Amino acid sequence: MNDVVEYRKLFIGGDWVTPTGTGTLDVISPHSEERVGRVPAATVEDVDRAVAAARAAFDTGPWPLMPLAERIGVVTRIKEGIAARAGDFAELISRQNGAPMSSAVRTQVLGAVAAYGSACTTAAEFGWEQERPGVTGPMVVRHEPVGVVAAVVPWNVPQLVIAAKLAPALLAGCTVVLKPAPETPLDANLLAEVCTEAGLPRGVLSVLPADRDVSGHLVAHPEVDKVAFTGSVLAGKQIMAAAAENLTRVTLELGGKSAAILLEDADLDTAIPHVVAGAFVNSGQACVALTRILVPAARYDEVADTLAAAIAALRVGDPSDPATVIGPMVSARQRQRNLDYIRLGQEEGAKILTGGGVPAGLSSGWYVEPTLLGNVDNSMRVAREEIFGPVVCLIAFEDEDDAVRIANDSDLGLSGAVWAGDVQHGLDVARRVRTGTFSVNCQRFDVAGPFGGYKNSGLGREFGPEGLAAYLETKSIFLPAQ
Repeated sequence: MNDVVEYRKLFIGGDWVTPTGTGTLDVISPHSEERVGRVPAATVEDVDRAVAAARAAFDTGPWPLMPLAERIGVVTRIKEGIAARAGDFAELISRQNGAPMSSAVRTQVLGAVAAYGSACTTAAEFGWEQERPGVTGPMVVRHEPVGVVAAVVPWNVPQLVIAAKLAPALLAGCTVVLKPAPETPLDANLLAEVCTEAGLPRGVLSVLPADRDVSGHLVAHPEVDKVAFTGSVLAGKQIMAAAAENLTRVTLELGGKSAAILLEDADLDTAIPHVVAGAFVNSGQACVALTRILVPAARYDEVADTLAAAIAALRVGDPSDPATVIGPMVSARQRQRNLDYIRLGQEEGAKILTGGGVPAGLSSGWYVEPTLLGNVDNSMRVAREEIFGPVVCLIAFEDEDDAVRIANDSDLGLSGAVWAGDVQHGLDVARRVRTGTFSVNCQRFDVAGPFGGYKNSGLGREFGPEGLAAYLETKSIFLPAQ
């Protein structure tokens, strides 16, 4: 798949239709800096068409009334369609956002396949309708689909994030207008093809690549019942404000500045490889990345040397090379953002322990060396603001209480991890850290468990029964007393 991938039509309500405007979005390879794709840019009129199709499909179509087993069957076929074309999806994603192919296959595509499968299992086991005894008589508590969903997804792990929204929304009986990021629209269009082949009814799904203004029209649309968004804190606040006008339900999965805590009795030989993998997942362009590494002051030099050597050994380069661990940043702007933060960290007093610039020997591409900043204080901007790249901070703590204090001293609370001499000790620490997910003596993510953040890291949860419930309204039906 080395040719330019070009679409001339938009997928609206199950059909490929001519866009109302003439604008296009070019997809540029972060590695070669050459155009690898082009799609039509949706307009506000296209948004209105897509929302109208979704509204009609929800209000009068078969999808919300279809037996759950039939909806599970369709979603299962979507899962199988993605798995059958896993190589195509992974290559498209890698060409668009520069993700190393190993990550694109394992995390971005097979992770999405797992998410669809897990969501189907959750839906089959969910308590959709329950009889309960009340104070004055019996009742039935029902869960019903929320309605038309606007799903707005980022560029960094597009298919996994789409699955987090599309799978539970479809299983709930909702209809969806999907807005992919301008940087990664191609895999979303391929997904539309898979959904059609899976038998998804007309009107249930639309895919609208668009810029920020058109996206704003979608999330503020009065006929949208729920917005599901993954992205920056700033954009999340703007979406929440827009949704407030119509009391539109929202799920927001926003940024992270997660801490990896290495306690005094941590086994470094075991911990360091996990820390490095968690810090530089998807070339550091991940909201769950372990970007603050907290170490005992007494072991600071030991950890600094070991960690710097492990980071320096990470292979940087062409994402299509199976040996590559660190690919390019998604854009020139994102590369400059990382370099600016490295410079800022030095101005604040941080010391570059490894990396710190642009890798030598790469004639094109938006690359940043995997970088470890030492002598970092948690008050520095590099320790408080999400950089979204291969730049991590090493922070010393005095004792366990100090480590927990530093981990919690953040406006964000999405993920984190701790390494301790035994799991129970680590679990005790995990209970004290205010984040939505946390790992003990490992760095895990599981599509069966609820995922989301505390504080400015967002509202609501995705995955698991909590993620399905986010696409449902709850109704109480009161019956006459016996």
